[in-house]
Amino acid sequence: MGRRPRVLAVAGVLLVTLGLATIGAGPAVAQNTDLCSPPGLAAASAAPTNLATGPQTPSSDKYTTASTEPLNRVDVSKLGLITPGKLSVGTLSDAPPSICVNSKGTFTGFDNELLRAIGEKLGLQVEFTGTEFAGLLAQVANGRFDVGSSNITTTDARRNLVGFTNGYDFGYFSLVVPNGSAIKGFSDLNGGTRIGVVQGTVQDEYVVNELHLDPVKFPDYNTAYANLKTGQIDAWVAPSAQAVGAIKPGDPTSIVQNTFSLNNFVGYAVRKDNQPLIDALNAGLNAVIADGTYSRLYEDWVPRELPPGWKPGSKAAPAPQLPDFAAIAAQNADGRPDNSAVQPKSTLAQLKDTFFDWELYKKAFPDLFKTGLPNTLILAVVSGVIGTVLGMLLAVAGISRTRWLRWPARVYTDIFRGLPAVVIILLIGLGVGPVVKNITGNNPYWLGAVALGLLASAYIGEIFRSGIQSVEAGQLEAARAIGFGYRQAMTLVVIPQGVRRVLPALMNQFIALIKDSSLIYFLGLLATQRELFAVGRDLNAQTGNLSPLVAAGLVYLVLTIRLTHLVNYIDNRMRTGRDDKAIDPVEQAVITEGRGA
Repeated sequence: MGRRPRVLAVAGVLLVTLGLATIGAGPAVAQNTDLCSPPGLAAASAAPTNLATGPQTPSSDKYTTASTEPLNRVDVSKLGLITPGKLSVGTLSDAPPSICVNSKGTFTGFDNELLRAIGEKLGLQVEFTGTEFAGLLAQVANGRFDVGSSNITTTDARRNLVGFTNGYDFGYFSLVVPNGSAIKGFSDLNGGTRIGVVQGTVQDEYVVNELHLDPVKFPDYNTAYANLKTGQIDAWVAPSAQAVGAIKPGDPTSIVQNTFSLNNFVGYAVRKDNQPLIDALNAGLNAVIADGTYSRLYEDWVPRELPPGWKPGSKAAPAPQLPDFAAIAAQNADGRPDNSAVQPKSTLAQLKDTFFDWELYKKAFPDLFKTGLPNTLILAVVSGVIGTVLGMLLAVAGISRTRWLRWPARVYTDIFRGLPAVVIILLIGLGVGPVVKNITGNNPYWLGAVALGLLASAYIGEIFRSGIQSVEAGQLEAARAIGFGYRQAMTLVVIPQGVRRVLPALMNQFIALIKDSSLIYFLGLLATQRELFAVGRDLNAQTGNLSPLVAAGLVYLVLTIRLTHLVNYIDNRMRTGRDDKAIDPVEQAVITEGRGA
């Protein structure tokens, strides 16, 4: 059996096994609920009664302004915006109902819809770009975004980096554990507890700095919660809105205790020295509170009782007119399932529910092929071209007789091969981005492709160099013997042979670029610029299920397996040459015509 049939056979066996596993676990149930949609009053909740006490209580509010400038006195031409008339906003896509991407590919959620309303009051167009929370505040501080919108708790440490508006939400966070757990509150957490948090959040800071424990850090909320449900962690500390939104009916988990986040409220992040923009956003926030827009959005997206003594906006802003969420929650309680009695599912059932929801596969593939695949291929091809051109220059410089060419090539190669890909992408995107923002339009999409190209060039340069140096020395000597100069001999004889020998290795590097393109998301992308992994991740956030990420992985497999077969074909042809074929008699006659017997 040849190599390709063996690969196909193994893939077939794997798919059959997975299919049988999911069938044996019961029929797949489609998750039709879009978590990135307004839950409305059906999700109303009262203020938590099981609040932690002691060091977990909130600090006093010393930052909320007494009043704001009247809205009609705000001069939008003096707000220091990156693009006049446009509010550039960095946000997340994976934390519903606060910030997320919905099924139409639009950035939405309570935080973002509220900011849209504030932008309308100010007469500003609002443009949202997805990024990672770990880099969001730094991107706001260095001018990549005008505003950061991500349910950001305004800690004193963060105020050293960026400025904040007045509060528009409050900072409860929750302790979520599996049903039947011995953990009943924050005081039960200890050094032997695996506590999940999202990296860089106030919950991360709380577990490390207040509880003095070492948490397990995850990149997003859905991954953290999936690990809790499968028993990989013992507890999850999360913002209350995300915790309530993540726990679906029938889940074997419960919120056992809540507490305020430390140091004040939730606000929008703004560059620290841009006080005019902070004042304008505060004025817009007061305006949407006064006209009832805030109450409508709050009721639709995050219908939960405000904590005693807290209200959004400045101290002079009117209190929002909200329904009695506690009474509504009590009325809805009878129809809600009791999650505390739910028993953990079997391993096969968890596997099916988490990774093999076939309805979600069908939902994911159109977006993956329409948005994700084209962007992945564009990033890979552009970075591949850049890497190939620079790699050839590095290879030639690396074998040059001039040390002033060899040494810089070696230093460049060592640096770019030694640093992780994500570090290079962040250095180029966040370091060079502000310098060339007038050229790129402050859009790091192409800077990401350049960063990948620079990274690839270090590897491609070594591939070319090894190929060139593998050519027998006699080839160069023969070329020189017939009158070629050194440069001509290298260009016309040695380098072409070396490149021909390393074509399979170059194709393998291109496959690596396809996968590395997923790291561009760290720089911040518009919804239309998301590559395969980002599309899968956003669908994961909408549904709370990892099946869309598996679907994205299958598309990666289709790409890489086909390219791998192409590499094998090229390699085989170069080793064996063309198959010998008998020459057609007519063709033979044409070839020999006129030559004589």
